Amino acid sequence: MSSFESTIEVRWSDCDLNRHVRHSAYYDYGAHTRMQFFLKIGFNTTKMEQLQIGPILFKEECTFIKELKLEDVIQINLSIGQISPDGSRWVLHHEIFNAAGEKCAHISVKGAWIDLVKRKLTAPPTEILNAFDQLPKGEPYEHRSQKG
Repeated sequence: MSSFESTIEVRWSDCDLNRHVRHSAYYDYGAHTRMQFFLKIGFNTTKMEQLQIGPILFKEECTFIKELKLEDVIQINLSIGQISPDGSRWVLHHEIFNAAGEKCAHISVKGAWIDLVKRKLTAPPTEILNAFDQLPKGEPYEHRSQKG
């Protein structure tokens, strides 16, 4: 697997009074994409419960670039940022694109794996670490201003 993407249709419940996607829905799109990734590599909630591990977030940040609206069908990709050698701590990046291929948002999350019994950080199974290694490398979003 070299890249992972999900497609989502913007729902009425995703929108705010300004008739565009509310800020918190972007975070939901990122979370949905991450969970879809874990499902694809064989780590559904049942498997994580059996292993007594789960992903946790320390920080989640979104840069809003272009508004999304109710009619939009969006693509969200997933890439890996910094990761500790044992995979226990990681940064993931998500880019959200509209149907025209325009980048509309960039989400970065800093997270880790937690042992659900000991309630302490832990290294993930090798399969998760290997799947993270297969993701494309991503970078934090940096606004590039137009000079003129």
